[in-house]
Amino acid sequence: MQRRDEDVEVRVAGATVAGHLIVPAHALGIVVFAHGSGSSRHSPRNRYVAEVLNQAGIATLLFDLLTPDEERDRANVFDIGLLASRLVDVTLWLAGQPATRTLRVGYFGASTGGGAAVAAAADPRVAVSAVVSRGGRPDLAGSALSRITAPTLLIVGGRDLEVLDLNRRAQQAMEAADCTVAVVPGATHLFEEPGALERVAVLARDWFVDHLTARVQLP
Repeated sequence: MQRRDEDVEVRVAGATVAGHLIVPAHALGIVVFAHGSGSSRHSPRNRYVAEVLNQAGIATLLFDLLTPDEERDRANVFDIGLLASRLVDVTLWLAGQPATRTLRVGYFGASTGGGAAVAAAADPRVAVSAVVSRGGRPDLAGSALSRITAPTLLIVGGRDLEVLDLNRRAQQAMEAADCTVAVVPGATHLFEEPGALERVAVLARDWFVDHLTARVQLP
């Protein structure tokens, strides 16, 4: 299969969202990105992580969880149920695309997108093989924490103390999942320190390579 690198539009409940899909030749799996509040599919941090994943043979989809009109209502930005439903809809769309339908799916969430990724991964309509959260708020997933079974990696900056505490509490609530908290020493919430984001990308890459290597068996 040839490499695909293209802008896409996905019809979800009540809206159409824009995204960017990259599928390397012979992809190992695909990771769907869920950005945080005030960000978009153009997030330079997520694009950097996506590039590292692409180099490892993992497909990526960065998309806007909300339309421009929806973003104007700040309540939507923090509506974890709405954001998670968008992730589920996009995942179902990928399952119907020839280039991605046999690929195992992972989620990469940042900030509030971390909560959305965990909540979506617990939804029975989708099969998610791995989740990674970068400086995320998995605690916002609420009752979904106890239902998630996908192996989950929570990456937090060592100086992001409040979020680190929230992630450790979320880890304790994920009783059915293999959940690891990885602390990046000296990093703050946005991982702006030298080498911090690079460490995030390596941790995410290794987690996804470990858990997305087998293809989905189609009937």
